[in-house]
Amino acid sequence: MATTDRHSVAHSAVRVARLYYFQNMTTAAIAEEIGTSRATVSRLLSYAMENGLVEIRVHDPLELSGNLEATIRKHHPLRSIQVVPVPASANERESRQRVAAHTAAYLNSLVLPSTVIGLAWGNMVAAVADNLVPKHVHDVAVVQLNGSGAGADIGNTFGESIVSRFAQNYGAQAHSFPVPAFFDYADTRDALWRERSVKAIRALQSNASILLFSIGAAETGSHVHTGGYLDTHDRQDLLKDGVVGDIATVFFREDGSWRDVALNARSSGPDLDRFQSAAHAICAVSGKGKIPGLRAALLGGYINELVIDEPTARLLVEELERQEQQEEATAATDTATDNKIHRKRTKQ
Repeated sequence: MATTDRHSVAHSAVRVARLYYFQNMTTAAIAEEIGTSRATVSRLLSYAMENGLVEIRVHDPLELSGNLEATIRKHHPLRSIQVVPVPASANERESRQRVAAHTAAYLNSLVLPSTVIGLAWGNMVAAVADNLVPKHVHDVAVVQLNGSGAGADIGNTFGESIVSRFAQNYGAQAHSFPVPAFFDYADTRDALWRERSVKAIRALQSNASILLFSIGAAETGSHVHTGGYLDTHDRQDLLKDGVVGDIATVFFREDGSWRDVALNARSSGPDLDRFQSAAHAICAVSGKGKIPGLRAALLGGYINELVIDEPTARLLVEELERQEQQEEATAATDTATDNKIHRKRTKQ
């Protein structure tokens, strides 16, 4: 569907949804008011639901998603945790689609005049771009956080196309970052970072109040691992450094540490400290293969808003609770040992 057609359908779907949900009008009454058929009204309502234009939340105290959110928050007190219902039978693509649609709808509640949105390219953020809900906002800027050039393909447009689609959706100014994802030499990167034009883009990245990203992981076929960005030597270095994931092509370990990971000296991505200070550091993630990287990113404090599919959230909670039990058992053993030593000393 062409972008203009999609915008037109989305506009009609929102209008119909407002009449149906806010005005409590029947499909027959809506069809008569807007001059169409009941079947078209039903299709528009379905479109609104499927594309995240309408969100229905059931406030059930025993709701699984709510319990999962509460448990994750107990371990990691994030600003927002949104668990997206997904059938256990859903495949990876379907789960990503649902999380992407939910994230796209949520973004509209955050994008205000003069907002700067920073995007880290990847399969999930590309899926969010596919599900954006049209909303023109004054003086918005969309900036690419990391380069997407790869080897001889320095003109790789994967990251740039995502930025362009976000900018078009919000009537915003697009700012691409036409540099390699990884430089051959750290000195080359450092020299380029001193150029005024690059400084301007990096300053805009630093001013972004919304950072949207996912977790890169080799096991799940993340674009950074399948797009020709890493050679055999790079992969060996990542293995040697104990890397479990990346955000915006900046790699980190299980404990969230990243500064001395060798490949990061050549990465075009921003320092991960930037994510710790952003107003909205939104991680959209799906799939069990992302869990090691997600846990490390949570430990590092690089996420303050999480959108996650329900099956992955359930697995995350199981791991968090298992770790808590192990820590409690270790603490109890240590206490018993200390008490035993203390009693022995007292007797002496």
